[in-house]
Amino acid sequence: MQTTQESMINGFSNFISENKLIKQSDRILMAVSGGIDSMVMAHLFHMGNYKTAIAHCNFSLRGDESDKDEELVRQFATENNIPFYTVRFNTKAYASQNKLSVQMAARELRYNWFEQVRKENGFDLIAVAHNLNDNIETLLINLTRGTGIAGMAGMRPVSNRIIRPLLFASREKIKSFQIQHNIIFREDRSNADTKYVRNKIRHLIIPVLKEINPSIETTLDDTAGRFADILEIVSDHISQIKAEVAVEKNQYVSFLIEKMKPYEKNKAILFELFKPYGITDALLIDLARIIEGESGGMVVTSTHRIIRNRNELIVSEDKKQTEVFYTINNIDDLKKFPGIASSEKKDISKGYRIPADQKIGCFDMQMIIFPLVIRRWKDGDYFYPLGMKQKKKLSDYFIDKKYSIPDKENIFILESGDKIVWIIGDRIDDRFKVTPETREVLLMRC
Repeated sequence: MQTTQESMINGFSNFISENKLIKQSDRILMAVSGGIDSMVMAHLFHMGNYKTAIAHCNFSLRGDESDKDEELVRQFATENNIPFYTVRFNTKAYASQNKLSVQMAARELRYNWFEQVRKENGFDLIAVAHNLNDNIETLLINLTRGTGIAGMAGMRPVSNRIIRPLLFASREKIKSFQIQHNIIFREDRSNADTKYVRNKIRHLIIPVLKEINPSIETTLDDTAGRFADILEIVSDHISQIKAEVAVEKNQYVSFLIEKMKPYEKNKAILFELFKPYGITDALLIDLARIIEGESGGMVVTSTHRIIRNRNELIVSEDKKQTEVFYTINNIDDLKKFPGIASSEKKDISKGYRIPADQKIGCFDMQMIIFPLVIRRWKDGDYFYPLGMKQKKKLSDYFIDKKYSIPDKENIFILESGDKIVWIIGDRIDDRFKVTPETREVLLMRC
């Protein structure tokens, strides 16, 4: 019969092997908070002679308690000759600035920093200490809030470069191993506070479920595993559907309404198709309405906008528009604008062939007055489209050209002396065109 020590060590090794979490050459950055789970994980990695380092975040949320957590982890790293990285965050200020809960702010801060440390120091993986109980709590939280199949599958052993090598171990097994090895750890008192959703599930809901099913942890973990297997099947099917109905563009994804008709009443398929763009159960009703509605309908998720544009749904990131204003003092400055690949002044002779390419702007140099300006277009802007003697509002021009909202938002104009020279990458202004009298041109390529 295996001892607790043998069970944990073998379980740790087997779980890593079965899920192919780590290659022999991998360098692992361990996220260690000082709590029981992460301290046990650090001991198991150290006992297994893996190539590791420790990353610790001090969130400055518990005053002296936070500092003592950091000191404990630092001492463990020093005693065991493990490289140690630490950072201190003003978490409450970050949460306020970004309109996040303190918990979400801490999560965002730590994972961004872990990835930064990983990249800068050549680590292959980031190990976090989520255990079996954390996994089933996540499943129940997802189920309570509403979720798709991915939410029912809970946390996976590996996602991108993040591994969870303790997902096999219950909190009870971890505690037994800690006692047997006299592993020092620090308890975060907030773990007992049931004002937090996870703690409410942990301390109030699961004990009631255990009365119904004493093996509830194992049962829910097995259920999550089955959903993970189902998720693979569903993901393949959804990928096939998306390939049929959607087209990836430069700045957005276009879903073709006509091709979506077989699926427009199937909420499960719609949810899975638009889940990467922040769709929720509550927003599915609105999504169905704009699919059936007229051009101009919009759904805004936490991350994206989904817009009905004639016969398509356009999905783009919901980026806040910022004022962009480049002052161009000379020809070389033009190259500083990300949308301009090259620019040059060129002498020409009669019979010069103007490049027939919208991505190339060719202008009479004599008409150009520096400094030039590159900026976003705005309401009220007008120009004289090449070949026309009457001015036209840019807004009307975009309607005629059937520009989508994301297309319009990504357009910049080149301006000289308060006159529009070029809708960059589209049409030039007739006032700046090359004529038979032109002897010098400004040539720009997108």
